[in-house]
Amino acid sequence: MDNSRIKEQVKNEFTDYLGLRNHRKTPERYAILEHIYSTKGHFDMDSLYNAMKQSSFRVSRATLYNTIELLLDCGLVVKHQFGANVSQYERAYGNENHDHLICLHCGEVREHKNGNLFTPAQQKKLQRFKTSYYSMYIYGTCNKCMRVKKAEEKKNKLTENKNTGIKKK
Repeated sequence: MDNSRIKEQVKNEFTDYLGLRNHRKTPERYAILEHIYSTKGHFDMDSLYNAMKQSSFRVSRATLYNTIELLLDCGLVVKHQFGANVSQYERAYGNENHDHLICLHCGEVREHKNGNLFTPAQQKKLQRFKTSYYSMYIYGTCNKCMRVKKAEEKKNKLTENKNTGIKKK
């Protein structure tokens, strides 16, 4: 599904959701939804606030937080808590199933696209359950942090050998 059709679909779903719960259909709420579905990837509240502030549609932090709660409740936005990091969000529609690779050292979060994670036997077990999307969190150490760690270990070993008088062959 192309992005313009996704935007139209989520706007319609949001409109239905707001109407059923007697919430106001404000231009600010739709501008926030539009911005979220115009960008890909994760965002936190500060980056969303700053992006909205720079756009032609300024919104208060209170409006932003209230709208995110509504978008979470109606399933248009997904919230992630990657370790001790600040909560991250991403749009729920138009995202392929993906894994989140989270470095335990620097906190970097990268997405890794995957195919269908479920084997045919697992899919059969899910017959009476319609999966909308899924994501997996994989915690470890990124290449950058591994290189830094190896460099530190090498430096410490050289310093240790120097201090003990051991010469390396």
